[in-house]
Amino acid sequence: MDVTQIIEIGKRAKKASQTLMCAGTMEKNRALSSIAQALRREKAAILAENAADIVAAKERGMSPSMVDRLTLTESRIEDIAAAVEKIVDLEDPVGVIETGFVRPNGLQVRKTRVPMGVVGIIFEARPNVTVDGAALCLKTGNAVILRGGKEAIRSNTALAGVMRDAIESTGLPADSVILIEDTSRESATALMKLNDYLDVLIPRGGAGLIRAVVEQATVPVIETGTGNCHIYIDKSADVQMGANIIFNAKTSRPSVCNAAETLLVHRDIAQEFLPVAKVLLDTKHVELRGDENTRSILGPSVKPVTEEDYATEFLDYILAVRVVDSLEEAIDHVRSYSSGHSECIVTRDLGCAQRFVDTVDSAAVYVNASTRFTDGGEFGFGAEIGISTQKLHARGPMGLKELTTVKYIIYGDGQVR
Repeated sequence: MDVTQIIEIGKRAKKASQTLMCAGTMEKNRALSSIAQALRREKAAILAENAADIVAAKERGMSPSMVDRLTLTESRIEDIAAAVEKIVDLEDPVGVIETGFVRPNGLQVRKTRVPMGVVGIIFEARPNVTVDGAALCLKTGNAVILRGGKEAIRSNTALAGVMRDAIESTGLPADSVILIEDTSRESATALMKLNDYLDVLIPRGGAGLIRAVVEQATVPVIETGTGNCHIYIDKSADVQMGANIIFNAKTSRPSVCNAAETLLVHRDIAQEFLPVAKVLLDTKHVELRGDENTRSILGPSVKPVTEEDYATEFLDYILAVRVVDSLEEAIDHVRSYSSGHSECIVTRDLGCAQRFVDTVDSAAVYVNASTRFTDGGEFGFGAEIGISTQKLHARGPMGLKELTTVKYIIYGDGQVR
């Protein structure tokens, strides 16, 4: 696919966005409901295409955790459809007046939420992103250009086709959702430079993809996703609570960005805590990579940790472990290696908890709860477009409001300056 073809896609999306920005909430909700129904109706065809993707992925040697990200099942399609229906029930941010005031000269100024316009999403082996992204953009009156990876191309093509037909059946333009079916590097690069048509670009995937987009894009980018998340077990922690939290944060779904990658344990509790945690982690065959203190407690089954391990988002059943001498040492470690996604302290000391949340500069900071809760659905936002790890213009789980911008609308009665 050459640049002229990407430009043509940009033109189509821009035209669709001009219709969507004027669509009412009922029109958009009708299209979303149609998508949910179509996903259920066409699940056999979608699963057949997904099965072909899985076969190809395994032949290429994709890791089991990444295959899990790629895999669709009947229950996962139902979850995706149900997530679309939840978006129907959410309040539409478009048209909401953030603030309004009257100037001394009589001008009425209203700061009003409006769609972004055209949103681009570049993502890897997560076919659910195809639907989540499209549904959130549709609800907020944005057209969306999707560019997934080759691993999920059959699944994504099937899902996009189902959604386009469903949207068009309700009277809105099919080009509200456009999938770039060319998965070459050239198509991604062209999308990153589609300044005349793309209002914002959101990468969802591993560190390499996100870095490439941030470095190469000339359109505005919202950096999302990379999750080198930490759990710190303070010396006053409840041992069983801490073990349950790290077990959940590491093993409930290791292939996602809110999974824990590093366990930090205060020296005063390490002898008691680490064996309890290991018993749980062993049930899922988690590979531990620890420092000398960790290995002296747990034995040679723990592999020696490296500096690179502490900086790695494993997305697998692998956990880096370090014993620290103090809360401050734990905070320094997080500051050095965190990707700014989600961190947790397990403690019964309110002062330590407050120190941790005040000084750890990540999008989500937890006290006595798993990092796995960093999710738009868990926060009550409905399906999310991603987890922003930057500070402008959004941070943390990005729901509907984060896919809008503001417009100042001013009403006058002949005022001149």
